[in-house]
Amino acid sequence: MSVSTPDSAAPILAAPGGSFLLEDRRPEEVFTPEDLTEEQRQIADTADRFAREQLLPAAAGIEAKQPGLLRSLLVQAAELGFTAVDIPEQYGGLGLDKVTSALVADHLSALASFSTSFGAHTGIGTLPIVWYGTEEQKQRYLPRLASAEWVAAYALSESTSGSDAMNIRTRAALSPDGSEYILNGEKMWITNAGFADLFTVFAKLDGDKFSAFLVERTTPGLTIGKEEHKLGIRGSSTCPLILADCRIPAANLLGEVGKGHHIAFNILNVGRFKLGAACLGGARLAIEESIRYAKDRIAFGKPIASFGLIQRKIARSVVHLFAAESMAYRTIGMMDSSLASLSADASPREIQKRIEEYAVECSILKVFGSEMLGLVADELVQIMGGYGYVEDYPAERFYRDARINRIFEGTNEINRMIITGWLMKRAMSGQLPLLGAIRKLMDELMQPPSFDTSTGEDAPLAREVALLTSLRKITLVAAGAASERFMTALADQQEVMADLSDCITAIFALDSSLLRAQKLIAANAPAASLAQNICAVYAEEALATVESSARRVLAAANEGDALTTRMAVLRRFAKSTPIDSVALSRQIAQICIDAGKYRF
Repeated sequence: MSVSTPDSAAPILAAPGGSFLLEDRRPEEVFTPEDLTEEQRQIADTADRFAREQLLPAAAGIEAKQPGLLRSLLVQAAELGFTAVDIPEQYGGLGLDKVTSALVADHLSALASFSTSFGAHTGIGTLPIVWYGTEEQKQRYLPRLASAEWVAAYALSESTSGSDAMNIRTRAALSPDGSEYILNGEKMWITNAGFADLFTVFAKLDGDKFSAFLVERTTPGLTIGKEEHKLGIRGSSTCPLILADCRIPAANLLGEVGKGHHIAFNILNVGRFKLGAACLGGARLAIEESIRYAKDRIAFGKPIASFGLIQRKIARSVVHLFAAESMAYRTIGMMDSSLASLSADASPREIQKRIEEYAVECSILKVFGSEMLGLVADELVQIMGGYGYVEDYPAERFYRDARINRIFEGTNEINRMIITGWLMKRAMSGQLPLLGAIRKLMDELMQPPSFDTSTGEDAPLAREVALLTSLRKITLVAAGAASERFMTALADQQEVMADLSDCITAIFALDSSLLRAQKLIAANAPAASLAQNICAVYAEEALATVESSARRVLAAANEGDALTTRMAVLRRFAKSTPIDSVALSRQIAQICIDAGKYRF
């Protein structure tokens, strides 16, 4: 399945989830930020202006939790249509595509406290009703949520069941006359709880049926606890919920009894790609701050922006942002292409299945994006030195705010397990020809090595494309060894699963960056040479990541002659003459320093 972007005849392919690990794509088959329509660019620009003109000037008040301020800004965002993007038109929304939804999340993330509240409201707070609500529930709640007359929250986590969501203790029981559900329990770390009007609450009905319920703020038996005092995102509201014989109408059951886990996990897939998109906007602004300060700060008679180690920090931030941005919009473009082939009356379940297809990619976006933002924020503090460590400057807030993203929407450890586990599950079911690819590679290794040097190395990015092929082979060798050694117990080997996940993530990042750069080169775009340099630098990092991760996997899965043999294979594929990444990093940094911002 594929769909053409409105401004171009190029087909964007809805490739199978995880297929990037095995298959090559043509640049014209993937969506990149350069493919945005004029309307999408206008929406992104409007969101960016709102963030810079309304959110950033209000940062001090938001951080101090000035009463009513955050909620009033949500209403202002609603007046621009931002809170209605994912809600169908018949319920007061705009019903726009996922790329546009991601653009809004991306460009409203300049201030993390607002972004957190906005994301909780429009994503995990509202989408459960869009996808699983009855017609009466949609009519009652969605118009109010679209206009931000009401604010939504999502109540899943508990003190004993953060990552282990199915272990919740909150209980629900149906009243004897069948008219009400009675909820008892406590929820923790609920974003927007201090002022939310509607909560999606998860509880176990009759002790074992994991289910979801809609609970209004004014419901008797619902108490909102005190605000948590947090390391970062201090301006957002985070409170516990206490449910003590909280009685709600039976009509407020969301979805089906015992099927709440479908709601929880499908909503988290959307939360993950939205979080990945939100990390982009935060990193973009942090890079601007880094460059601004580096140009203004004079040391030893010249701006520190001219120093090599400062340029390396800026370049490293830009390289990682480019990779994260390329992966994010590639993934969301595939989602839109897949969703575009659905009929207008497609069921919510069919929509969810199309998004669930990219569960691996969503987890990658969450992990890579959150760690990328942490890196960029850390480099900003280091560039600013002592100024970066005090509250008078935004670097300190960037640094604190970035940390939560590695915990939100499932910890990065959980998501690393999902990445490898999901791919192996698809391989075992035959949905992804991973096992066949591993066997084919093993057969190839039995043949003598080829000494053919006619690889088209003069073509742009030929070296990096060849490296990508090698990284895929290294990962297949490592995955094959792990599968052979641990078989169905692989899921218990968390360190191995995480190392394989890092290999898989590096491949997706390099592949997406290369395809975007190739597209820019083909279009003779002004930023093509910059993208080419970025790919060359990231390819070196990807090689180091995959090689070190695969070494650990092979050592855990093999011993003796088997380990010796497979390490020889690893060295064969990892063999590469290094490029001058110092010079390339200087060029990358200088272009962005001259522009005063991330150049794309």
